[in-house]
Formats: sequence, C-alpha cells, structure tokens
Amino acid sequence: MQIIRVQTPSAKYDVYAGAGLIDSLRPRIERIAGRLPGRVFVVTSPPIWALWGEPFVASFAEPPVALFLAPGEKHKTMACVEKLARQMARAGADRGSLLIAFGGGIVGDVGGFLAAVFMRGIPYIQAPTTFLAQVDSSVGGKTGVNLPEGKNLVGSFHHPLAVFADTTVLGTLPDRELRAGLMESIKAGIIRDRGLVQYMEKRAPKILARDAKTLEKVIAASIRVKAAVVSRDEREGGLRMILNFGHTLGHAIEQATHYEELLHGEAVGWGMIAALRLAQKRGTITRGQAERLEKLIHLYGPLPALKVRAAKAVAAAGGDKKNIGGVRRFVVPLGIGNAGVIEDVTQAELEDAARYMLSQARGS
Repeated sequence: MQIIRVQTPSAKYDVYAGAGLIDSLRPRIERIAGRLPGRVFVVTSPPIWALWGEPFVASFAEPPVALFLAPGEKHKTMACVEKLARQMARAGADRGSLLIAFGGGIVGDVGGFLAAVFMRGIPYIQAPTTFLAQVDSSVGGKTGVNLPEGKNLVGSFHHPLAVFADTTVLGTLPDRELRAGLMESIKAGIIRDRGLVQYMEKRAPKILARDAKTLEKVIAASIRVKAAVVSRDEREGGLRMILNFGHTLGHAIEQATHYEELLHGEAVGWGMIAALRLAQKRGTITRGQAERLEKLIHLYGPLPALKVRAAKAVAAAGGDKKNIGGVRRFVVPLGIGNAGVIEDVTQAELEDAARYMLSQARGS
C-alpha cells in the first residue's frame, strides 16, 4: 500500500492506495478519526452497492445508512443534493455523523458537497471506486454540482478526513472507464511528472491489462502530482489551475453534448489534444513534443467520435471557471512535465484548437 500526504493550510490527511482497503474500512477510519462518534452514512450508486456493498458493510458493527445517487452526470445537481440531505435528516443525522462517498467521481463530488453543506459541514471520507476518481477527483477538497449553464458552477472546498483508493474494486471497472480514467494520469504526467509520461509510454500493455503493481504505481504517481500542487495552492489562486489542463474544451464538449456522449476522462482527452494544438501554435512546446503527447493520448484510447460544431464548443468554453473579469485563461504545457496558464488566448486561437480537435474526433 502507498500512502501520500496532502497538506494544505486548512487540512492534513492521507491518501491510501492499495488492495483490500474496503474490507477493513471501519478500523482504518477509527485509527484516523478515533471511535466513530455518530451515525455513519454512505452515498453510493446502486450498481456500485450491488457489486461491493457486502464487503463494504462487513467491517462495520452497525451497517451504515445507504443513500443512493443514480449514475450519470445528469444527477449531479442541486436537486439531488437536497434529496440526499432530506434523507439524512429523516434518518437522524447530526453534526456528529460521518459521511462516506463510495463511488466514482460524480458520487465523490456530490457526496463531498453534501458533507460540506449539511449542518454547515460534517466530516467525510472519500472511497473512490473508479480509476479517474482515485487519481484525481477524490483528492484536493473540491466538491460541487452542475448547473444547466456549466459544469461544477456550484460547490465548496471541503477536504475529507482521508481517501481510501482500493485497487481491488478496479477489477470490475469496464475497459472504457479505465481508459477514460487514465487520461487524468496522462494529464498529471504532462503538467508535472515527465517520468510518469515515460512510464505510461513504456508500460501501456501492462497498465491496460490491469497489472496490479503497475496500476498502483500509476495511481500513486498521479496522486503525488495532485497532492503537491494542492498543497501549494489550496484554493486555485494560481498554480492549482494547471490541474485543469485539457478541461477548458473538455468541459465545453461535455456541456455541448449534454453530458450524454462522453465520459469525463474522454472529454479531457480531446481537450488535451486541443490544448496541445494551441500550445504548439504558441511555441510553448515543439511540434515533436505535441505529436509525442498526442500519440500517448491515443494509445490509451480509443476516444469516441464527436458530433459538435467548433463554434458551439468554443461558446460553451465561455463559462469556464478559470475565466475571471473577462480574462480568458487557458492551461498549456511548457515542455513535458511542466505547465502554465496564459491569459490572452484569442477567439481565433480557441476556434483553431477546437477545429483541430474535431478534425481528429470525426475520424475516430
């Protein structure tokens, strides 16, 4: 098992990555939080609970109260948060209760936001079950839900007591979900860890075959990147923005396709390809570097084809949270293993990047 410390001005906690964590969750939580002070609630999805509910519950003397969130981005809403909060209230939850978010990134975002706002904040644990959630969304304290106008526009920073990334549960993860999650690891390598890029280039067959030790190394390296960035910039005042590499147009095409055609990691994959085009045109990376990184992204594909117009994708990018005071911010790589934010991206540059992305996407 690998243990990675996240330390920010407002929180200190560990991320545990390894096999067999779910089976012994209660004693692990008690070692961190002391004796469980009140009722335990778990936000999860019906498919995850059907697969892993039994081993999850096994270590608890009193079974946690299960709260169910239907799968899919369309359920990441304020209405669903209110529904879950009312269920908690009716079940007797109070400020001494503990919430566990047990599922993929959507469950983690909604569960974390619910913990942040219920009675103005209760403690919670992240127990991510998808590769993407394990390497990215469960770490860093970001929680939130979507609005029709854009993704993650309502949310809060609320750090978990700990994150338990059990690699055992990845055994039931569909191949498409695994490949989508690996896009976030590619992102982590591009922005902060050249060695991770090289490792993923060389070990692709083992990674895609789910070799346990190889996957654990990728997960731990990805988490270390995020932990290091979050520890230096907790509230996304500057450096943390680089974690959004690929997300500007990635989020935009998710919104433009009504969150129905792509998994989040797939959208990020296409968004990274667009960002690489913009970076090459700007001269922050060479053509050779851009081609190398595009090849790596496609190696962990295939990414699904897109049916969206460039103008629509660019228009959707206008609501990106990185844009402040009318300034359009965009994350680009500065070589391999480094990244920065540029603040003078033009409409023409965005349209060119979107057209390039879509020229590849239509041929997928």
